[in-house]
Amino acid sequence: MTSLMLQETREAPARVAEMLVQDERSYGALADALVAHAPCFAATIGRGSSDHAATYAASLLGIAGGLATASLPPSLVTRYRAELDLRRALVLAISQSGASPDIVATLRAASASGGCTVAILNAENAPLAGVARHVLPQRAGPERSVAATKSFICSLVCIARLIARWRFDAALSTALARLPERLDAALGCDWSAALELLAPARSLYVVGRGLGFGIVHEWALKLKETSGLHAEALSAAEVRHGPRAVIDRAFPVLALALGDPAGRDAAAFAAELAARGHRLAVASAGPGPGRHLPLPKPLHPWLDPIVAVQAFYPLAAQLAEARGLDPDRPRGLAKATSTI
Repeated sequence: MTSLMLQETREAPARVAEMLVQDERSYGALADALVAHAPCFAATIGRGSSDHAATYAASLLGIAGGLATASLPPSLVTRYRAELDLRRALVLAISQSGASPDIVATLRAASASGGCTVAILNAENAPLAGVARHVLPQRAGPERSVAATKSFICSLVCIARLIARWRFDAALSTALARLPERLDAALGCDWSAALELLAPARSLYVVGRGLGFGIVHEWALKLKETSGLHAEALSAAEVRHGPRAVIDRAFPVLALALGDPAGRDAAAFAAELAARGHRLAVASAGPGPGRHLPLPKPLHPWLDPIVAVQAFYPLAAQLAEARGLDPDRPRGLAKATSTI
């Protein structure tokens, strides 16, 4: 029987196609507000997969909009009652459920402090929508598997779509229209070469950089959730320091080598490991070191990370089953988590 996780992963191309033709007025109003008020910096609010989407947003906001972005810890508001000054900030809160009390409280405080607050969420009538100045629906549809897949992909697309509208980026807009077909192609990519490497593992590093950094954090989380693996996501730059000492010939590495400058750094690190006989698998559009995990032909440097997520999710579901686990029922986890 096909897992819910895999079923929902396969829905993502259609959900993205539907989402891209809706809510134009919402994106336009937010883009107009950003043009009119020119934020000086950005802050993000999220947990788990949503925080990984925020990491992708931080890179894209810096590259496309010149904004420095910080992740805002909810405890500043909920535990320390800090009075934040966000009058010149774009504040993005990302949540599938839109119901976690700490995320809602933090965005409410951001709105009260004058921030341009945005909720990216799947449940449009959730409490988070009520405290945001702008709402961008994920439109992923119901998601029953504990491990979020299509809602994460739709979150990334919301962010890229906002950038395209705000920065009047015609090339990105054109590429977004073609993204559903590329996501569909990603579902056909065979990553079974990683199963033999990862099925017996207990720990591994997951390495990427730049726009791929949030993506490898998402990969690592899914390997923890669904396969019980101790997977640590690291930057291809940071891993060269202290963390490099952990890697020996019995310690596997999974790397994301996108075609942009930071992705080439990850490819170079993977090549160094391969030259020393280390065990690794590398996701890339073309041949590379280690076990090759193919990606579709590149579409746009800012969208290729989203395609890489889509190619990974089927592997995560298959790996869990290979390890005798149910990817839809991770041990000790629930679909919605309430934190304060």
